Amino acid sequence: MEEVCEGKDFSFPSQEEKILSFWSEIKAFETQLARTESLPEYIFYDGPPFATGLPHYGHILAGTIKDIVTRYQTMRGHHVTRRFGWDCHGLPVENEIDRKLGIKRRDEVLKMGIDKYNDECRSIVTRYVEEWEKVITRTGRWIDFRNDYKTMDLKFMESVWWVFSQLYEKGLVYKGFKVMPYSTGCKTVLSNFEAGQNYKDVPDPEIMVAFPIIDDPHNASFVAWTTTPWTLPSNLALCVNGNFDYVKVRNKYTGRVYVVAESRLSALPVEKPKSSVANGPAGDPKTSSSKTRGGKSENLKDSYELLEKVKGNELVKKKYEPLFNYFSDLSDTAFRVVADNYVTDDSGTGIVHCAPAFGEDDYRVCIENQIINKGEILIVAVDDDGCFTERITDFSGRYVKDADKDIIENVKARGRLVKSGSCTHSYPFCWRSDTPLIYRAVPSWFVRVEDLKAKLLENNKQTYWVPDYVKEKRFHNWLENARDWAVSRSRFWGTPLPVWTSEDGEEVIVMDSVAKLEKLSGAKVFDLHWHNIDHITIPSSRGPEFGVLRRVDDVFDCWFESGSMPYAYIHYPFENVELFEKNFPGQFIAEGLDQTRGWFYTLMVLSTALFGKPAFRNLVCNGLVLAEDGKKMSKKLKNYPSPMEVINDYGADALRLYLINSPVVRAETLRFKKDGVYGVVKDVFLPWYNAYRFLVQNAKRLEVEGLAPFSPFDIGTLKNSSNVLDQWINSATQSLVHFVRQEMDAYRLYTVVPYLLKFLDNLTNIYVRFNRKRLKGRTGEEDCRTALSTLYSVLLTSCKVMSPFTPFFTEVLYQNMRKVSTGAEESIHYCSFPQEEGERDERIERSVSRMMTVIDLARNIRERHNKPLKSPLREMIVVHPDADFLDDIAGKLKEYVLEELNVRSLVPCIDTLKYSSLRAEPEFSVLGKRLGKSMGIVAKEIKAMSQKDILAFEEAGEATIASHTLKLADIKVVREFKRPAGLTEKEIDAAGDGDVLVIMDLRPDESLYEAGVAREVVNRIQKLRKKVALEPTDVVDVYFESLDEDKSKLERVLNSQEQYIRDAIGSPLLSSTLMPPQGVVIGEESYHQIYELSFTIYLARAALVFKSDAILALYAGNTKFARGLETYLSSRDHSNLRSEFQLRNGKITIDCIENQPAVNVVLGEHLFLTVGDYFLRTREAE
Repeated sequence: MEEVCEGKDFSFPSQEEKILSFWSEIKAFETQLARTESLPEYIFYDGPPFATGLPHYGHILAGTIKDIVTRYQTMRGHHVTRRFGWDCHGLPVENEIDRKLGIKRRDEVLKMGIDKYNDECRSIVTRYVEEWEKVITRTGRWIDFRNDYKTMDLKFMESVWWVFSQLYEKGLVYKGFKVMPYSTGCKTVLSNFEAGQNYKDVPDPEIMVAFPIIDDPHNASFVAWTTTPWTLPSNLALCVNGNFDYVKVRNKYTGRVYVVAESRLSALPVEKPKSSVANGPAGDPKTSSSKTRGGKSENLKDSYELLEKVKGNELVKKKYEPLFNYFSDLSDTAFRVVADNYVTDDSGTGIVHCAPAFGEDDYRVCIENQIINKGEILIVAVDDDGCFTERITDFSGRYVKDADKDIIENVKARGRLVKSGSCTHSYPFCWRSDTPLIYRAVPSWFVRVEDLKAKLLENNKQTYWVPDYVKEKRFHNWLENARDWAVSRSRFWGTPLPVWTSEDGEEVIVMDSVAKLEKLSGAKVFDLHWHNIDHITIPSSRGPEFGVLRRVDDVFDCWFESGSMPYAYIHYPFENVELFEKNFPGQFIAEGLDQTRGWFYTLMVLSTALFGKPAFRNLVCNGLVLAEDGKKMSKKLKNYPSPMEVINDYGADALRLYLINSPVVRAETLRFKKDGVYGVVKDVFLPWYNAYRFLVQNAKRLEVEGLAPFSPFDIGTLKNSSNVLDQWINSATQSLVHFVRQEMDAYRLYTVVPYLLKFLDNLTNIYVRFNRKRLKGRTGEEDCRTALSTLYSVLLTSCKVMSPFTPFFTEVLYQNMRKVSTGAEESIHYCSFPQEEGERDERIERSVSRMMTVIDLARNIRERHNKPLKSPLREMIVVHPDADFLDDIAGKLKEYVLEELNVRSLVPCIDTLKYSSLRAEPEFSVLGKRLGKSMGIVAKEIKAMSQKDILAFEEAGEATIASHTLKLADIKVVREFKRPAGLTEKEIDAAGDGDVLVIMDLRPDESLYEAGVAREVVNRIQKLRKKVALEPTDVVDVYFESLDEDKSKLERVLNSQEQYIRDAIGSPLLSSTLMPPQGVVIGEESYHQIYELSFTIYLARAALVFKSDAILALYAGNTKFARGLETYLSSRDHSNLRSEFQLRNGKITIDCIENQPAVNVVLGEHLFLTVGDYFLRTREAE
């Protein structure tokens, strides 16, 4: 393996760029697809985005989810075709061209020419394809842009025709009128799910209008309420609720008589006589909103006299005088009262005015009551641009919303205005043009979704969603309320409806293929867009006298096209029949929450209609990514950083992990914070990288020391390691593999990442930290190689597990690590997902987890009492009822606990009551709702439980209290420390987590003083090494000099702790008096009042120590030769010289000094490589 730089110098973005080049060089994605071609297919559908805008975080999030799942499935032994798709048709494109060309009306398009208009649309469809490819590729997503699919391609459009033809043959298509959300800005119908995407709170007028009842003895008027005055010219009926009570009341001051629902009487205006002083003659009526002392009810009693009270059903069929005469030709059937339960009394007057061309319920009610007849041409007095037609003579050519004010004035002038005002309510706007929607009856082609409802609900049950509540609630409710789907649009840039009809409408032919159209027409078809096929006619099968069949004008709703994607992207059924039929439904899709009413819905409707199946098996639904301020990300507001800015700063892997490890993967919202991405780098990638770098450094150290290069042991050898932390990390790695397989198979990405991060934390903060001595070779070469091999194996396995999530970083590590492994794959992304190998040791995993809890609790005690870790303590007691854990903590884990906590001894205790008392408390949050009024009695008895009762409850797992059976989750057992008699809190203290109790003896002990000093000195030496930028493999001599008057005190302490210090720093700590004259100091620092001692530490370059007499003897007393040898050896690179001696077992031949005889130089006999080596050998000789 090659040397690697420090974490602070490692640039994640630049390393990712190098990996992109590497993948491109080896054609990694293409190679992966080729290598897996013979494996079972895993079918993934990629929903097509529009390429008219740039990719944002929502696209990157969904793309990351898709990439993770498809990479994982490839590693699990599947062939996963990943083709990018483009949604090319529809409103987004036309809307942009309309803005560009200033087109506002449909006839302007016809005047321009549909061919030219469509060419303009085609020209912008792929405008940002290059930018999309650049961004998506940079995020690490592997997907095929070369073999993409486009909804405007002939093959795709032909399959869409086939889908429609199948629905038509099944009787699931009909033509009719339907009141639909209509965008006057885009001049087209919107589907119900599109209409729900952009609601705004806006002010609108609200008025009450009088409709005089014909032949009423009191000259009474029905009073209807509306917030859409522009619909009043098209009024054809009034609707009441047959079950409501209605009252006829006379205004005492004006004499006017009104009929309203009794429960809405309070909505009528309150009137009273005007003041004679300021407001004209007495008795002049005035509408008032002021309240008298008795409130509005008293005002109503003062203002209105009750004449009659009837049920709504008794008002049905009563005729009234129309407000306008624009529809007087319908007087025989219209302008009468009907009844329906859709009328409510939560607002208005309990009487609804019905304009069947502009309200869904209005249309239904008028059809059901024969105000108009189904199948007849419905007169829609508003054109495609939202303006009144010539029929509405007073307002012809006016945009309906702009005409509201004048219509109200007209109603007032007719004496029909009862009350006017304004209200703020939630109103739908077009999601593309941002103009108010109107509801308008339009002729359209429909799919009978309502007939499929039962099957849709059944098919929904066959699918698996993450998170499941989106399926069970949001999507289920949407399906349950599904309406027939208007699939046609009166637009131009789209897949034309394949319907040819005769002039008399008697003959209808639906094309299912290009071949059928060519056969019936005799024309050659090369493109299916409107302007290339609308000239094609088909001779009538009834004979020439019946003329020809021509195509209907409409094009498909682009949602119909995207819903046809599973068939159209592979040109089914014209190609790939076997591929489709063997692998339908598809395995996996993933998109945002908004697609529950969009793509998820259309996929389900069409697959159910065609095959009686869902289109997909598994679905991951993500939430919305918002700006940091909680608002929608806006280019205008510039309230978010661009994706490429974040990637260039922190890398794509960090962005991927940040997004995946967030609530957004559970279909919740995420407030995007750039600092959060940096947090991933700091908290995840840098510790991970440092563990990898530690492996590389210490593997290289073997070579520096002249030992055999590092080659990892095989898995079988590692399984037999006697080291407890080797056993633990190997088991933890198997648990990681097991968990990730289990969760990824269940598509729960949000549970995987936290587990992976915890594993990496354990690897760096437990395994590497606690094994530093072994990894650095301080416990012998064989043990070192075992530890390094274990770390290598764990890092390699974790890289493979993480590779779907962080494809760049894992590739970086893998490319270096594979250099010491024979037969390794060329890329980590060619590797299989790791298998579980051998039994997991759950006991040791549990024991190490508890060990870390013990360490954390002990640290808490130290912090509470201001006892730093550098200060040794005499004893700690670990209390737990599990004998296996106590055996582990007092046995093979003991050395790690004592060293980490700087404690002399550890005492296990299985008697949980020796140092603690137990008390029980009810879990109110759990029991409150369940027990209700019984909670008080149960709580009292729980608190009265004895220690014996509590122990029995813990052992049994349940207890019966006040006739209620309570489980472990219902009762909280609190363990409180019972301090031994005669000792204070400052002398002994404890901490627990409800599972384990840790007790620390805090009493000072003189015998611990020297150990404390030694730990401080070691700490200062290590910090100084870091300060002067020494690598772990750099050999230096370390010296100390006492700055105290009594210098012997420090020397005595350090001598007593010599072995500990030598083990910790890898060399003896020498007195400064031993520093040779030629010694080169590379770092020094003085410290004062450390345990009341002051001293200076020196780090000096390793200096050779020569045994001059022995060297002189090599040359038979020739001083010149002896000096020449010493000069030559001193000029050599120290590390190279060390390696040469180690390679030749401590003996080298020097034969390169000019005019000097060759001699054999023996380490320890003629020279020492460091002053420390010389010091140790000299002392041994004494």
